[in-house]
Amino acid sequence: MCLPNTKTDHMSNTPPANRFLHLPLYVRIWLAVVLAVAVLTLLAGWIMRVTAEPPLREVIVRNAAGETVGQGQARLRPPDGLPVEPPPVHHSDMPHPPGHFGTGPEFMVRMHDGALMHIHLPRPPRSFWSRPPYGFFWTLGLVGLAVALGTYPIVRRLTRRLEQLQKGVEQWGTGNLSARVAEQGHDEVAFLAQRFNHAAEQIEQLVTSHKSLLANASHELRSPLTRIRMGLELMGEHPSPAMKEEISRSVGELDQLIDEILLASRLDAKEADLGTIEQVDLTGLASEECARLDAHLNLGEQPQSWVVPGVAKLLRRMLRNLLENARRYGTSDIEVQLSPVTHEGQACVRLCVADRGPGVPVDLRERIFEPFYRLPGASERDGGVGLGLALVRSIVQRHHGRVHCEDRPGGGACFVVVLPSA
Repeated sequence: MCLPNTKTDHMSNTPPANRFLHLPLYVRIWLAVVLAVAVLTLLAGWIMRVTAEPPLREVIVRNAAGETVGQGQARLRPPDGLPVEPPPVHHSDMPHPPGHFGTGPEFMVRMHDGALMHIHLPRPPRSFWSRPPYGFFWTLGLVGLAVALGTYPIVRRLTRRLEQLQKGVEQWGTGNLSARVAEQGHDEVAFLAQRFNHAAEQIEQLVTSHKSLLANASHELRSPLTRIRMGLELMGEHPSPAMKEEISRSVGELDQLIDEILLASRLDAKEADLGTIEQVDLTGLASEECARLDAHLNLGEQPQSWVVPGVAKLLRRMLRNLLENARRYGTSDIEVQLSPVTHEGQACVRLCVADRGPGVPVDLRERIFEPFYRLPGASERDGGVGLGLALVRSIVQRHHGRVHCEDRPGGGACFVVVLPSA
């Protein structure tokens, strides 16, 4: 038992218009160009036939003085394949049929003296290629053939780039996120390839970031969970205050880690709605956070209120992470300074959180902003999971600002945040 060819059956049942849409793109473009040229040629031929002068039907003979000495009519040749009609009565003296002496128009002229004259305007015989009605159709065929041969390489080159783009998209869709397409030329196809490569790179970075975040989070979650499990096993019926404090600290660390992981994943998603953009009083925000951690707020010689556009809860989280980081690695001498600054011609606010800790080596001042990165020598007892500064950078970038670390005069580290002011 043979199964029917579903593709053939489907094509046979498809209307001609839809069947044309199933052809490859380069075939459709090629046929469209050839048909357009064919229609244009037919239209031009029809216009030429309409505007052409009618054939000569009458001839008049004049002498040197301009007087008419004779006149006559054309002898018409019958169409090919039809019998020769007898000449008119007044041409009966010419026994030869039209076309006997070759091609070209013929006229029978009756002179005023009664003489009958035969005037022939000979033309070279037409070949098979130029004989009507074959001449026009052969020209149309040659024009169509020339257009078909000339446009096929151009159309095929264009659509081959589209096919390469299609293969790249299919390869990327199978899971190969590193797949890219070639960017050739400066037309719409090249722009489409460039946009696809940019989108593919963004998605690859986002997926890689989420994979790294998930892998590091799973590792960091094991530490507090292990301590909680061991504490529950060693607690017994009468747990000691130290054991309760250790379990409480582990639960707090676990809760903080989960909160930071969720916030980091939302900050990575550009379309995530993290809050309403409003005018935030950065001076009041810094005063509240400094009072909570007993830090010194320096507003300069002329204190004023600095306002920046942003999400209040994110800016508070950014400042709190910087202060807690300064308290964790520094001493009680923590200072927050607000001052105006100009960056690329735009008025900005410079926020500096300084401590008196050991400082950050120059070669590690960029790595400390990576997720789950800790400075060498840091232990779990110091607190923190390595997401605080990573969140600071993400929040600052969300507010179109920049952040970096530098040395504090007299020792320590200073984290500088520059935000556009209102």
